[in-house]
Amino acid sequence: MEAPTPHLLLFLLFAISSSLTTSTADDGAAMLALAKSFRPPPSDWSTTSSTDYCKWTGVKCTSGRRSPLSELKTLTLQRNKLSGKIPSFAKLSSLQEIYLDENLFDGVEPGAFAGLTSLQILSISDNPNIAAWSFPSELVDSTSLTSVSLDNTTISGVLPDVFDSFASLQSLRLSYNNITGALPPSLAKSPVQNLWINNQESGLTGTIEVLSGMTSLSQAWLQKNQLTGPIPDLSKTNLFDLQLRDNQLTGIVSPSLLPLGSLKNITLDSNKFQGPLPLFPPEVAKVSAEHNYFCTAKAGENCDPQVMTLLAVAGGLGYPSTLAESWQGNDACSNWAYVTCDSSKKNVVTLNLAKHGFAGVISPAIANLTSLKNVYLNDNNLTGVVPIVLTFMPSLQLIDVSNNNLTGEIPIFPAQVKFNYKPGNVLIGTDIGDSTNGGGPGGGSKAGVIIGVIVGVLVFLAILGFVVYKFVMKKKYGKFGRTDPEKAGKLMVSDDKNGYGANNFNALKSPSSGDSGGDRFPLEGGNVTIPMEVLRQVTNNFSEANILGRGGFGVVKERVSGRDCCAH
Repeated sequence: MEAPTPHLLLFLLFAISSSLTTSTADDGAAMLALAKSFRPPPSDWSTTSSTDYCKWTGVKCTSGRRSPLSELKTLTLQRNKLSGKIPSFAKLSSLQEIYLDENLFDGVEPGAFAGLTSLQILSISDNPNIAAWSFPSELVDSTSLTSVSLDNTTISGVLPDVFDSFASLQSLRLSYNNITGALPPSLAKSPVQNLWINNQESGLTGTIEVLSGMTSLSQAWLQKNQLTGPIPDLSKTNLFDLQLRDNQLTGIVSPSLLPLGSLKNITLDSNKFQGPLPLFPPEVAKVSAEHNYFCTAKAGENCDPQVMTLLAVAGGLGYPSTLAESWQGNDACSNWAYVTCDSSKKNVVTLNLAKHGFAGVISPAIANLTSLKNVYLNDNNLTGVVPIVLTFMPSLQLIDVSNNNLTGEIPIFPAQVKFNYKPGNVLIGTDIGDSTNGGGPGGGSKAGVIIGVIVGVLVFLAILGFVVYKFVMKKKYGKFGRTDPEKAGKLMVSDDKNGYGANNFNALKSPSSGDSGGDRFPLEGGNVTIPMEVLRQVTNNFSEANILGRGGFGVVKERVSGRDCCAH
């Protein structure tokens, strides 16, 4: 955008200054104050008298009093060497765009951007003389923001966690400041596409895990900070440009970057990356990854299996910098700290990571070190469980995980393995006595007793349930003198029309031996039916005169024509 003429710029500035003062303020006094704020003022402006301010260059006077700029939408004053403090624009609710880049401002009025509910673009970049200030948290009022450019404006301190308030924010540029702390978690819920927070004076710290949730992210400039940890899974992003050089990042370069079809430019130089040097597809035009700790210099070449296993162990701990600096090269038996190898210098036999304050979890990958005899992980801040797979390590003799914060079941190691999990780990497993050898006879026998009791209880409950079931079934079906309904199939009681004699109402037959049609009442649970005609005959067409009583199976009626009574 082309800069406005000085005449228009000064007119706009005068209008804003007037609107932000009280309605009764003297215009001349306001102009005099404005003239004094410029260093230096325009050549024909006076800093001692405002008598002829209407004749000053760039000033246009109109008759009557100008109303406040409540409808001001765009302010464009970049590249004009303006100085003094950036004034407050508070409550200009129609203001949509502010451009104050490349001036000489030396401060910002507190709350300058409060209440700007229509603001979409805020650009104050390249004002390096501003006294140290914080990211303007009052911008949460500006929910329609699409672009914030505050690079090289001496912003300091921690960024507020407010970026999920901006549903339309696409560009966030905060480079060349003194922002400290970690990337705010709310960035993961923002639609930011272009993220520039590179070259902070003291350096951002913490991890870049938040990037994994930024599904709209296409450009991330984070170079020249103090960021740590590994590159997270970035497969959900749309990155074409990723700048991570000059940080303290560790771990294996995330495999999620390799198939990322949008990626065109990536720099990883001067970090502490380990593992294999990644081989990016030819579509990635620029790849730079010098000055790291890769196991080999050839892209795509695999590392030694023991090296990869130990890196997986480091991964469970978040890839701490101390391990990255100590575990370099492609030979774990070549002077790697915290690692002891056998006499052949080929197999790792001891891993001692005790008393380093490591946080994270115990990686099950330790089990891949089949020659490992001793594992010391005590006196750290480990959480999670002790992987059960460690109980199958053929050479293991001792594992010490005491003084951590582990949880879960206590694994049962073989008798020859000394397993120390006390003191500490107050939430781990159940009480198995004072023995620290979970694989010893005491530990194993007590665990067996517990299992036996549980199995016994389950068997007892199963038998009890079966007995109760048989009792209920016998009580339910025994009154009718019938066989088990599952064996009897569907039975019917029939009259003489079905070939059984007029008075033989107890005769039973399978539905396959006669006519199963007609109106019948099914008897609950037994799949037995009685023809409607029979019921009408024996109850005199359900006459009320034959009622003897009422019970759980219905109404009991007196027999008719010498037949048995029945219930319906």
